[in-house]
Amino acid sequence: MIELREDILLIADPFLKDVNFMRTVVYICRHSEDGSFGFVLNKVFEQTLDELINGLEGYPIPVYTGGPVQPDTIHFLHQYPDLIPDSYKISEEIHWGGDFETVKTLIREERLDLNKIKFFIGYSGWEQTQLENELKESSWLTASATRRIVFEIPPENIWKESIEHLGGKYKMMINFPIDPQLN
Repeated sequence: MIELREDILLIADPFLKDVNFMRTVVYICRHSEDGSFGFVLNKVFEQTLDELINGLEGYPIPVYTGGPVQPDTIHFLHQYPDLIPDSYKISEEIHWGGDFETVKTLIREERLDLNKIKFFIGYSGWEQTQLENELKESSWLTASATRRIVFEIPPENIWKESIEHLGGKYKMMINFPIDPQLN
């Protein structure tokens, strides 16, 4: 496990039963003494971007449930810092947000590889020491983030791939039941 910081993955413990985070992987975008926030990478939202945003009709781009906080907001991670102004650099390969009108134009002009941008409704957030306490309780595992896990792995495989990314003793967790009492 690695230290809590920006540009890491929070991998839900196999036995975490919180409905918002069961078998999820959260990409941490910001972490400071004031708190942390990120996006759940592997929970597909029931609507696509064209159903949520005017002007994008005919572009059924997947949207993910980023978390339970502010579920009326749209966010995005991308690999286009040169095309999307005002984005926040999380790592060399991953940026957060930016000018959404520019994004809409780029989508309509079909200038974006949709494997290099990911949209979220809502986000996951933790106050001050809340996430640190959850880590002490073993609710989460931490791993370094990769562009591949954030953008390229199908959502149904992200949790397993992230556990495999940890390697070693963690790999056996892939086959753990959600509730060991039912085993």
